[in-house]
Amino acid sequence: MEILFNPLELLWATAGDVLPVLILLVGFQKLVLKKPLPRPGRMFTGFALVLLGMSLFLTGLDLALFPVGRNMAIKLIQASGKAPDPHWSSYYLVYIFAALLGFSTTVAEPALIAVSHKAQEASRGALSSLSLRLVVALGVALGLTVGVFRIVTGTPLYWYILAGYIIVAVQTLFAPKLIIPLAYDTGGVTTSTVTVPLVAALGLGLASGIPGRSPILDGFGLIAFASVCPIISVLAYAQLARLKALLKEKRSNKQKSLK
Repeated sequence: MEILFNPLELLWATAGDVLPVLILLVGFQKLVLKKPLPRPGRMFTGFALVLLGMSLFLTGLDLALFPVGRNMAIKLIQASGKAPDPHWSSYYLVYIFAALLGFSTTVAEPALIAVSHKAQEASRGALSSLSLRLVVALGVALGLTVGVFRIVTGTPLYWYILAGYIIVAVQTLFAPKLIIPLAYDTGGVTTSTVTVPLVAALGLGLASGIPGRSPILDGFGLIAFASVCPIISVLAYAQLARLKALLKEKRSNKQKSLK
């Protein structure tokens, strides 16, 4: 299906989304703080660049990422089995693709890169930026695999989300307090500019290609798995690191007592 591209219409639609933010900021500065705008020319130039950049970004989503994700899902479904309604285990290619997609897009997610660098700076190097990104990416990979399994089997979404947040709640009780806020933040930064378009396209493509699935009821909800599972993986990483440190300390004390 050919997608028609109208630059003026897209710019107008994007301006309608961004303009209220500009009005809020300018109005608050002038009416509440009652201060002049600092360098208004530079500010409005930046707004114009933001408007242009968002328009091009949305165009790229419509023309590239969404079709690629949807077509890839359909091709994987076709390669998974020739039966009218194959068993869930025959969709192993879809599970592998979902895991690889979740891992690769998360590692490249700009929001996660920014947060991981700040976490490394705040911890003075105690927390590695690369390690945090890899742990979060593994969580997203696991989450998307489970989310794809849910779409294939047609089981209710709330079962998985409820179970996921119960696990998070239990982990929060026992995880180191310093890691909890960061772990919760990673659940948000993974659902950003790179991950969301491809994950949404994958979910809609799967739900459209699997017999008996509804794009509305089954296609959406996959992004929720990319949000909750990174929290679980980061908390688990912190708990394992603390357990390793405790065991190391215990062995060290035991060796000292033997001496």
